[in-house]
Amino acid sequence: MSTKFDVVIVGGGHNGLTCAAYLAKAGRRVLVVEASDRLGGAAANRELAPGITGPGCAHILHQLHPALRKQLKLDKHGLELSARQLHTVSLGEDGRHMVLTGTRVDGLGDSPDREAWPALHRRLMRMAGALHPSLSQTAPRLGGGDWRDQLALAKLGIRLRLLGKKHMREFLRIVNMNVFDLLNDELSDERLKGALAFDAVLGSNFGPRSPGSVLTWLYRLAGDVGSSDGLAIPRGGMGAVAEALANAARSYGAEIRTGSPVRRVLVDGDRACGIELEGGETITADLVVSNADPKRTFLSLLGAEHLDTGFVRRLNGFRSNGLAAKLNLVLEGVPAFTGLESTLLGGRLVLAPDMGYIERAFDHAKYGEYSSAPALEITIPTLHDDSLASAGRHVMSVVVQYAPYALKAGWEGSREGFADHVVARIESLAPGLSGQIVAREMLAPPDLEREFGMTGGHWHHGDLSVDQMLMLRPVPGFAQYASPVPGLYLCGAGTHPGGGVMGAAGMNAAKRILAKEASS
Repeated sequence: MSTKFDVVIVGGGHNGLTCAAYLAKAGRRVLVVEASDRLGGAAANRELAPGITGPGCAHILHQLHPALRKQLKLDKHGLELSARQLHTVSLGEDGRHMVLTGTRVDGLGDSPDREAWPALHRRLMRMAGALHPSLSQTAPRLGGGDWRDQLALAKLGIRLRLLGKKHMREFLRIVNMNVFDLLNDELSDERLKGALAFDAVLGSNFGPRSPGSVLTWLYRLAGDVGSSDGLAIPRGGMGAVAEALANAARSYGAEIRTGSPVRRVLVDGDRACGIELEGGETITADLVVSNADPKRTFLSLLGAEHLDTGFVRRLNGFRSNGLAAKLNLVLEGVPAFTGLESTLLGGRLVLAPDMGYIERAFDHAKYGEYSSAPALEITIPTLHDDSLASAGRHVMSVVVQYAPYALKAGWEGSREGFADHVVARIESLAPGLSGQIVAREMLAPPDLEREFGMTGGHWHHGDLSVDQMLMLRPVPGFAQYASPVPGLYLCGAGTHPGGGVMGAAGMNAAKRILAKEASS
């Protein structure tokens, strides 16, 4: 059986759905095929217990590109926020906690950081503002003769130059620094520095002392430029973002099929011409767009036999082993953290009391061990949205850093012990927590790989580092969504601008495809 489309998109994650919506809006006949029964990929909802829904991986919405949200009319298609502008609580092991709301910090006392942090934040946001336009543009090819690439590079240079001599020099000075040195130069309070450094390394293979961790922080801040929502919780869970995108895509005529895993990308001559599903059905299309990560796309779905050895070698060098795990807990009642007012529990809770704590947690991962004192990001989304759980029960969602993909002891015999370890760590701050647990689930990086098809279990499909960003993502020479095989494109987090639930990669890929069609 064979069906013909203009475009078939492999993967119903948020970038795949975004790409589908833009292409369908432009009049293309589009089909999205998703292996899972749920849309959203790593940003999908997940049933944790009967009648209890929680976030599979991503649990906070804070970088959804504002242009995408407006152009696809996501609010009209069901996107609603149950909470926005969430505060961050830096949990103190001694019960003394710090609350960050924008640049306001409660709990600093008379520290000079009360003025130093807002000043530093203004400087960083000014630099992030220069990077922000690049997030929604195709990364320019270096050394090419295309005038559009030269113009994009010129615009980036102009934006940096418009920072002014002082700020441009400061950008060039700090961009490859480690966040440990930067924050020690600027601030004094260890709790504040720990919470900020955690943002710089979250989801990465970096510790605070890793060179380039300032750039990853600026990249994260660039995603926040232009958004008035800050850290937000969607009503209906993170899966509601995917549902809104799917509704938008369908409104423009796209078809979406779940429970349809792809066996391989079909090639006729030297051109991609469709896909074959696991059940044997073939779907032909003029273009195939993959929302899967680069290694899965090229080495599993396409096959190395269709690629030259140089490209395969560069692809194998793309670092995609994850270091973050996800713990989901279903609780009877609301947990009580020592010294923390109940009104603050609805925010983002971070356990990273100082930068040394994070660096020591990272040290374990270097030797194939999970951290004995991990850094944690905790949310309780049911405090804002009671539709996710039955009365009296709550979901605690925990991102755990660091948990290496290639654990030396192996994850099969270590997963539950690691979960026990993390629960005990939280319980040291919230006495009685273990007695409240009704159900729990620990997803280590190999589980994330299996559940969501992410090679190496990396949330961003690959490290966001100096050599894997912008025109170097995923590999030099192929950073503009097109692949070495004509007719095959990428639109996932393994392309520019990377991970996070921002949708920019899918938006950029669609616009690139339409531009290439128009010029051919």
